[in-house]
Amino acid sequence: MFSHKHLAGLLGTTALLGACAAQTNVPTQGPNLGRVASADEVASRDISIPPSGVGLPAGSGTSKQGAAVYAAKCQSCHGEKGAGKPADMLVGGIGTLATGKPVRTVGSFWPYATTLFDYIRRAMPINKTMSLTNDETYAVSAYLLSLNGIIAEDAVMNAQTLPQVKMPNRDGFIDYSLK
Repeated sequence: MFSHKHLAGLLGTTALLGACAAQTNVPTQGPNLGRVASADEVASRDISIPPSGVGLPAGSGTSKQGAAVYAAKCQSCHGEKGAGKPADMLVGGIGTLATGKPVRTVGSFWPYATTLFDYIRRAMPINKTMSLTNDETYAVSAYLLSLNGIIAEDAVMNAQTLPQVKMPNRDGFIDYSLK
């Protein structure tokens, strides 16, 4: 049961809500947040690389070059030689996906080396995304692929060689875009 005090409070709240709803100065336009991106701005962000490698930029890198870039720009998050902590582990786990304790890393989970390049270029390092040069991105990709035993340590990664890399889990995904 409501007391007179509770009923008076409820009626007062209802009256206040009714008064707010009756206001007629509702804006007719949006809050004017943001603006339409220019064609050049859209083009600078339209950098997706499909499994085929179409659109890979000029440049190249080796595992040795990538080790230096990784130490300077990646190791603080991903640990020495991709061992992980505080961020995800990048090395190991090959053959664990079908087990009760799968380890998802660049070597065990990622289906395409071009996807690795795309992700590094677009999203790393986390505190300064899109800051790596094309050469640095190819080099870090080569370093991680080499650490996972997928390519030879002296292999050169570029727009021609990267799409040719056969990742261990390439057949673990269904890519409907390739059909």
